[in-house]
Amino acid sequence: MRKNKTICVLGLGYIGLPTALFLAKAGYKVIGVDSNKNKIDDLIKRKFPFQEAGFPKLFKEAIKNLSFSLVPEKADVFIISVPTPITKNRKPDLRFVKQAAEDINKILNDKNLIIIESTIPPGTAKEIVLPIFKKRHKNYRIYLSHAPERAIPGKTLKEMVEDDRVIGGIDKKSSNLTKEIYSSFVKGKIYLTDTTTAEFVKIIENTYRDVNIAFANELAKLCDKIKINVWEAIKLANLHPRVNINLPGPGVGGHCLAIDPWFLVRKDDNGTQAIKLARTINDSMPDYVINLISKTVKNIKKPTITILGAAYKANIDDWRETPALKIIKLAKKKGWQVKIHDPYIKNFPYKLLNIKEALKNSDCAVLVTNHDFYKEVDFKKYAVKNIVDTRNFLDKNKLEDINLIVLGGKNNI
Repeated sequence: MRKNKTICVLGLGYIGLPTALFLAKAGYKVIGVDSNKNKIDDLIKRKFPFQEAGFPKLFKEAIKNLSFSLVPEKADVFIISVPTPITKNRKPDLRFVKQAAEDINKILNDKNLIIIESTIPPGTAKEIVLPIFKKRHKNYRIYLSHAPERAIPGKTLKEMVEDDRVIGGIDKKSSNLTKEIYSSFVKGKIYLTDTTTAEFVKIIENTYRDVNIAFANELAKLCDKIKINVWEAIKLANLHPRVNINLPGPGVGGHCLAIDPWFLVRKDDNGTQAIKLARTINDSMPDYVINLISKTVKNIKKPTITILGAAYKANIDDWRETPALKIIKLAKKKGWQVKIHDPYIKNFPYKLLNIKEALKNSDCAVLVTNHDFYKEVDFKKYAVKNIVDTRNFLDKNKLEDINLIVLGGKNNI
């Protein structure tokens, strides 16, 4: 497929926007589409919706081939990169994918290629998306594929280029056309398969990690009971050449791990018992953190709790599905005063304070996200007496006069 082709990218989020930039840098004419007018206006002004290493440089290199729009425009290739959340009863919510397909359908031409980057349940491309196009365009030759990403916030641009990719088409031509597009910027190997297998592979990658983390979280609870350090135990166990246990924490966040496993559960409720149990374990960790805090402040009437870190992982501004939200809600439900600090996040459902205000008169600081920023905080300066560290992150040698409780860390409480 020649570089004089036009590519329309629907959804300018954490993956859609970088994808549009890489393709524009590679020489394609790219139209970036998002229904959020404020986002489009900001991008035109070169204001970015999230922080990511290397982003300004990539934007500068891509902008000559890039335009923005609130609605899809005619193109040779369409890439769907919209959210795929779950409903309140944990069923896949595909309304954004369906709407994107319907919007493309209005301007679709014969022999167009449609690529779905959004994470979708197995069978979605063939059983839901393709029929939308076929119903309106019975005689069109439609190329359709699924090209899921493997990038992680904080290293998105690096991993989108260097990681191997799996692409699945409804037929061989669809796979090959898609591979040609992504080969313009992907340096990793590209493996071809069918759409349903590609959909399944993406979800089981994230589900594997979720199950592994659940195992680590169970170990942390068990180590708290038998008074040994889970962090040391996991480190030693991982010396075995065939063991690779993840680390425990306050819960699982992000748009992938906390959501994607439910896509498999809804395919076969009876055949996914381990997956459901893992989700239950990881979703329960904020409750376990609250119990640790409760023991720490049990003799303090109406304590003030400081949440350190609201992002779901270290050194990024992404708070989607963050366990911090549930910890905050549970703490407020107990009648505690809650103060929150995060050095990266700008917009959050709760008020964010600077570190001085957040730690002032705090009865217990709770390290939820292991931002590097917190390594440099002088907790003694702010007269902090109690800390709950859910990541085994803080330097114990600097906290000798502070009551430090580490999740799974051989504590006497």
